[in-house]
Amino acid sequence: MSLVFECTDSPTAVDLAVVDAGIDQYNLAEPEIHKVVPLSVFARDTTAKVKGGAVGRTWGQCCELQQLWIAEDARGQGTGTELMDRFESEAKRRGCALVYLDTFTFQARPFYEKRSYKVVLETPGFTNGIVKYTMHKRLASS
Repeated sequence: MSLVFECTDSPTAVDLAVVDAGIDQYNLAEPEIHKVVPLSVFARDTTAKVKGGAVGRTWGQCCELQQLWIAEDARGQGTGTELMDRFESEAKRRGCALVYLDTFTFQARPFYEKRSYKVVLETPGFTNGIVKYTMHKRLASS
């Protein structure tokens, strides 16, 4: 097979979709992947507008927090703490023993550390000294 390689900083939506579909097809061949279950907790105001969310997934005894976001006007009021309490509680209810996440220097590392998350991997090399942290938290067994 003869291939031509292209390096681009502006891939087409079609090309990205081909890669996504290929990864999905490959991953779905693993029977256990069907056991991944989405987990989301949202904070809404009185008009039902989302003011924050914790979004992730569980699989076996592991839970991945993929995104945590709080609207500017809902910060500093315990919203993040409540979202995380509920997220971790549901993960534990599902049988998870570990929650893991990634965060950058300019994001929420101190917040997670206050919640007993520990840095297990530091990835340096981003611009302006920014570091990516992979963090773990063991959930207490019942």
